[in-house]
Amino acid sequence: MDKSWISSSRLSNAYYEGVNAFLEFARSNNPMLDVIPCPCVNCINLCHRSIDNARYYFFAHKFYENYKIWSFHGEKQTKIDSRCPNNLIPPDAIYTKDMLHNALKYVDEESDLLKLLLEECDKPLYVGSKYNALSGLLKFQHLKGQFGWSYAIFDALLCVLKDILPSNNTIPSSIYESKKLLKGVGLQYEKIHACENDCVLFWKEHKDASQCPTCDTSCWKNNTKNVPSKVLWYRRMFSIAQISHDLTWRVQGRVNNGKPTHPCDTPSWKLVNNTWKEFGQEKQNLRFALSTDGNNLDKSLSSKHSCWSVILITYNLPPYFCMSRKFMMLTLLISGPNQPGKNIDIYLSPLIENLKLLWEIGIETFDSYKKEYFNLRAILLWTISDFPAYGNLSGFVTKGYYACPIFSKNTCSQWLPNSKKVCFLGHRRFLPL
Repeated sequence: MDKSWISSSRLSNAYYEGVNAFLEFARSNNPMLDVIPCPCVNCINLCHRSIDNARYYFFAHKFYENYKIWSFHGEKQTKIDSRCPNNLIPPDAIYTKDMLHNALKYVDEESDLLKLLLEECDKPLYVGSKYNALSGLLKFQHLKGQFGWSYAIFDALLCVLKDILPSNNTIPSSIYESKKLLKGVGLQYEKIHACENDCVLFWKEHKDASQCPTCDTSCWKNNTKNVPSKVLWYRRMFSIAQISHDLTWRVQGRVNNGKPTHPCDTPSWKLVNNTWKEFGQEKQNLRFALSTDGNNLDKSLSSKHSCWSVILITYNLPPYFCMSRKFMMLTLLISGPNQPGKNIDIYLSPLIENLKLLWEIGIETFDSYKKEYFNLRAILLWTISDFPAYGNLSGFVTKGYYACPIFSKNTCSQWLPNSKKVCFLGHRRFLPL
């Protein structure tokens, strides 16, 4: 169906005919329903209205222009063009619902929680609001982290909002209620206690230990018996949803014009294919990049709490999916009073064990596109980090006289006695004029 009428004037004949065609399309795909999600700019598919009321809203407020694929009304998702135009990106409310729909397809456990959240997505925050209870609460949670609100402030804010919004609003009235609502959004992680001095993880052979076998430090904070001094949050890699069709996008008729348009065009990718031919022949074997950095949750440089994340990125996907947050896997979250520094290898051990298993043996995986099982293997191609994090991952000294990992002992460095710093001069001579 030609959808050029969406961006035309709402009083033009083309717009009038397009609206009628859309309503007929929506009615034919939902013959048993009396109402449909209304895609006007005010409702954006969050409010359900009768056909007549939806027609009124289209002419009063105009059709939502970014809604080009009518997935909420029965139209199937088509293959997205590699240029990935920006107008296909939905707003927060639609994005939240889309993410829950995708999660429900691949999650076996706790699906009832996701179904409950989807029901909340169909309820507007209040009549006429473009947000629902879930997307509105996530928006407030983002503001809480951005400006460092305390729990007391956030709890008071929710209580006030519950009172001042229309009486039929669905916003939680307290932090306790909001946590119950957001419970299904959280990912399933394994919590692994760690030594306060980053010596070992209380994992495997040290699982039942109460003191560090290296430095004899208690694993509990201030000698309590229920508060760990440091925690690693680990997400198991094998819970990844298999987006089978997209994982082989690069070999499904991609136009090769001689220019690098995908990571598979790089020398590193081709080197893996030539060195391990059996691995390279299986098109669904995964190529990962690992990125790590510290996050300051309180937006304060003097924060006494450190949160260090380790993220895996799948480069088999099309370039417009590789860096989207939907396909970034937060595998490790290292939380504690200090950053792990060069002891990060202790915390990476569960992830490394999984990566070694995926490389050496593989794991039987169901291809939901071909409807068959295959042995999935993976390789870590690259790491992405800033210079200090690069030093932590590689073990290389990234400060002092030999800070450059390329020139090493030939690094042109000089001590500035007044500034008490090492500077690096003379390297500009290697650059073209």
